[in-house]
Amino acid sequence: MNIQRQQFNNSKWKKRFITLCIINAGIILLLAFYLYSPIPKTELEISSNKYKVENSSQFVVRTTKQNLNNLVNAYLDKLLANTNHNYSINLDDDVQLYGELPLFSTTVPLLIHFEPIVQDNGDLVLKQKSISVGLLQLPNKKIMQYVAKHLPVPDWVVINPREEEVYVKLTEMKIKSNFKVGVEQFDLEANNIAFKINVPYKTLGIDVIEEENIELRE
Repeated sequence: MNIQRQQFNNSKWKKRFITLCIINAGIILLLAFYLYSPIPKTELEISSNKYKVENSSQFVVRTTKQNLNNLVNAYLDKLLANTNHNYSINLDDDVQLYGELPLFSTTVPLLIHFEPIVQDNGDLVLKQKSISVGLLQLPNKKIMQYVAKHLPVPDWVVINPREEEVYVKLTEMKIKSNFKVGVEQFDLEANNIAFKINVPYKTLGIDVIEEENIELRE
């Protein structure tokens, strides 16, 4: 009886040992399969090589009304440095243009309120809301014509009297670093202002490989 029980126990342990060996062998084979199988292209690889088929990287920079106000007026001071014109911008709940319009042998104070409207391409339209020119009672379009005539503006700013608006082509503004700028958000009431800045790789001395060359290598 004891001999039969001992044989039964030995057989039981032998089965367990064989099962354990099979499991271990399966694990080893599975690990070997994953270790030596070719590595597939992952999203990480595609993302890391994406710069090779693009010309720039885009960043979003957020600022405040006060910071932007200082920057715009610094630009205006430089633009009007060698002229007799005096203009300034104030960013409050809307965009306010202060200045003077020449009239005969004198000047009259000017104040224009604009509503900023962000365009899909990153440009900005300043839609005229109201105009005050001293005590003169002139049509808004006529005053905008005076502004377009007497206010020096860069090539990327277009004053459109007929539409009573100013189109600011930020995407065409030339910057020494060759960065490209566009408007992402322009909510003055919420003080939520953000710009998209595209940094060309060539500006950083990075040579971009053409897409055709990458496909040939693959």
